[in-house]
Amino acid sequence: MATPLSADRLLKALRDEGLHVVEHRSWRTHNRNHKGSWGPVHGVMIHHTVTSGTQSTVNLCYDGHSSLPGPLCHGVIAKDGSVHMVGHGRANHAGLGDDDVLRAVINETSLPADNEANTDGNRSFYGFECINLGDGKDPWPAAQLEAIEKAAAAICRAHGWNQRSVIGHKEWQPGKIDPRGFTMDSMRGRVGTRLGGDPDGPPAPPPPAKYEPFPGASFFRVGRRSAVITAMGKRLVAEGCGRYQVGPGPDWSDADRASYAAWQRKLGYSGSGADGIPGKASWDKLKVPNV
Repeated sequence: MATPLSADRLLKALRDEGLHVVEHRSWRTHNRNHKGSWGPVHGVMIHHTVTSGTQSTVNLCYDGHSSLPGPLCHGVIAKDGSVHMVGHGRANHAGLGDDDVLRAVINETSLPADNEANTDGNRSFYGFECINLGDGKDPWPAAQLEAIEKAAAAICRAHGWNQRSVIGHKEWQPGKIDPRGFTMDSMRGRVGTRLGGDPDGPPAPPPPAKYEPFPGASFFRVGRRSAVITAMGKRLVAEGCGRYQVGPGPDWSDADRASYAAWQRKLGYSGSGADGIPGKASWDKLKVPNV
């Protein structure tokens, strides 16, 4: 038995476990508490979504649908391992399940077969929806499985639970098959191993992007040869502004100037402002990588 973690504590627990967490809209106050209490909480429940696509799934789990209003879970775990928070409080994810299963989760003992649907699970479980079609063919990337492991372990660690407080929807409610594609025993094994060590800590921020500083307008003249010009040309092609028959290459040419003029026009410049000679403002927006 435990009081649910506050939104701040939940977020910190997930990030301290090494997860990349995305806060979606007003997730901190988005819940179904007007339909009943959330808590005391006893465990973590894992689902699959029967959907594809991160943003559309996150929106669905936040909003719900006409027959099942959102939030449909507390967090959505995407294929890339990111966790998108969509609710905090009572959520429509567990439904009615077996009281014997709940008792086993509370006692952290082996799970009995789920053969009844007589107990409200929405009040008792954290819920994570994991993006997968659930057809037994859609793959579970390693990053996603690791995120499921980390999310479950983070909450167990915060409450002092062990891996037996983690269950699948199919182990709670008769007739459910999720999650399909890995076994919950294997996932509990992973969670148990993780709980035996220290959390990974927040993921390291990505290194700052490094771009070529503006070399000055006089740099771009006939006879100039530089790898910077090649890198600039590749960025212009990537932006759909390339006007090259061959290349781009390291020698400043009429094709480079025509391509850069197309970039300037794309940014809204005209007349002398789109003469094909780079200026600092347009150069900084092009983001030419260091060479």
